[in-house]
Amino acid sequence: MSPRPHLPARARSVLPPWLAHALRAQRGPVPWSAVTRGALAAGPLLLVAVLVDRTSLGVVAAVAAMLAGINDRPGSRRVSVKRLGVPALAGAAGLLVGVYAGDRVGAVALTAVLTGLGLLAGKMSAVGPVASGAGTQLLVGAAIGAGMPVPGSGWTRALAFLAGAGWLLALRLALPTPGGMTGDFRFDGERDAVARVYDAVAELLDAAGAEDAIARRAALTAALDHAQDALAGPRLRRYASSSAERRLHAQYAAALPLAEAATALAWAGEPLSERSSVGPRRLAAAVRENTHPGPLPAPARSGPALRALDDALLRAADAFDQGDGGDLHTRRRGARDLLRAAFGPGGREYGLRVALSFGASAAVAQALYHSQWYGRHTHWYWLPATAVFLVKPDLGPLVSRVLCRAAGTVLGALVFAGCAAVLPRPEGLVALVALCGALIPVSTRHFAAQTAVATVLVLSLVMVGGEPQASAARIAETLLACAIVLIVGHLPMPGERGGQVRARLAAAADAAHAYLVHVLDGSDGSDGSDGVNGSDDRVTRWTLRREAYRTLAEARTASALAAHELPALARHTEGTDEVAAALERLVDTTTACAVHLDDTGRLTDRHRERLAELLDELAEGRRRVGLPPPDPRPAPAG
Repeated sequence: MSPRPHLPARARSVLPPWLAHALRAQRGPVPWSAVTRGALAAGPLLLVAVLVDRTSLGVVAAVAAMLAGINDRPGSRRVSVKRLGVPALAGAAGLLVGVYAGDRVGAVALTAVLTGLGLLAGKMSAVGPVASGAGTQLLVGAAIGAGMPVPGSGWTRALAFLAGAGWLLALRLALPTPGGMTGDFRFDGERDAVARVYDAVAELLDAAGAEDAIARRAALTAALDHAQDALAGPRLRRYASSSAERRLHAQYAAALPLAEAATALAWAGEPLSERSSVGPRRLAAAVRENTHPGPLPAPARSGPALRALDDALLRAADAFDQGDGGDLHTRRRGARDLLRAAFGPGGREYGLRVALSFGASAAVAQALYHSQWYGRHTHWYWLPATAVFLVKPDLGPLVSRVLCRAAGTVLGALVFAGCAAVLPRPEGLVALVALCGALIPVSTRHFAAQTAVATVLVLSLVMVGGEPQASAARIAETLLACAIVLIVGHLPMPGERGGQVRARLAAAADAAHAYLVHVLDGSDGSDGSDGVNGSDDRVTRWTLRREAYRTLAEARTASALAAHELPALARHTEGTDEVAAALERLVDTTTACAVHLDDTGRLTDRHRERLAELLDELAEGRRRVGLPPPDPRPAPAG
């Protein structure tokens, strides 16, 4: 689970949302394994390049290692292959395009090529987090390839870029994480992710009947999403091939009925005894220590949800003993789903904004470069590369990104100016690059801190590469990029504003509706599977529930970010947070209905009335924010 954002409550109540978000930071333990990898990545690569007299290629490799370090987040080794490798491939491709376009076409044609790449990358970014990282590196690579004066062919530079990112990925795959030597260290990320699911179940049980129950249920969703991603990463074989991996799959699958029962108990709103959460905590410890959980205390079987919790604990104990694998309950996205996300309203809107921001910044940079307005500097690529990060909505609201980028750049440039005045060259600058590489995993908790560290690192690379000190130019071009992105961000666009938020909200609504239909349609047992007790029905139900909660979390995140924009932008997504909250209540209620139907085969009056209220509330909310209606809603089963 990611660290929690932190801002004093008094500041949150006084400051406007757009400013409060800019001041918000995340807290959590220092990721020492990522810090170690960062220290061993960009700096040593640059040192080797200097020693073999290939400094320019070392600069390219170090930039790639820096970008990979930004994507080096907690998770499993398998997921890191996709999270680091796919963006690196896109960055190398962008570098190739930039090199050949920069060498063979004029300024106007080059600007057109970069604008087209911006449109492509923006549409790609709407698909998901990995695609967003790939879009970012595609554009950064294109800007560097077109503007950075590096000797050698485009293929040589692209290979250097892949080598830099590949070195960090190799470190991620080879080095164990702290506490990861229990059992098979290859699966330490997966083991920790699954253990966090059981911890989150226990915390939700403790919070039942309390005010923070909703927050604990959201934390359980985040833990399940993280574990699902950690276990479902790319693999050479279709199924888990080792006993350790099959055991982790079984432990994850055993957590799903526990999560379902805990959600139903939290929905009921009645406090539980401390005994209820002891079993999940023992299971969490058994996952971390790679041992058997031993006897699990059974909760009182005084109601449907408590009986479901007890049954889930018994199945979990059996799964821990056998460890013969389990379904991850993921819904695979085909090519049609990916194209729909890229070319839908959200992808179109975001693609246009990225294209305009990247293209306009490239045009201005080319004009300044060829007119020699403040000298014929050779780093005009900084302006479009900066715009790439500023236009990324997954890094925060627009005004927050702009404020943090400006502040971080000024701070980083001043720090580098002081360091450059006293450090020996090039050894002192190489050491500074290594230090910055180590600080990147920590700095990702706040965009301004990340910008400051990256600014020091890039300026160090530029000076090692033979260019003069460029702190003042870096500040000027960053402020210019901020102005460009702010203007483009407020320009009217074809279609309705807030397309990405509405697209994610519509996906969450459709997933919630599909989950509800499945639960209610299976309540009479007419499909021959003994109602919702059939094993095939449970597999489908848990898959639909995971999809509903995952898409709901994505919609809540997008809506929350949009709410922290300046009022001129935030007004376009007003009401979406209320629809997302209603969807959250509907999915929780559906889960409670599923558990109750498992036990009794019929719903209570409370369940039926709550479903009817929420469906009416959602119908009005969807109409208010302009979402299309779903399929005809199901009648609550009696």
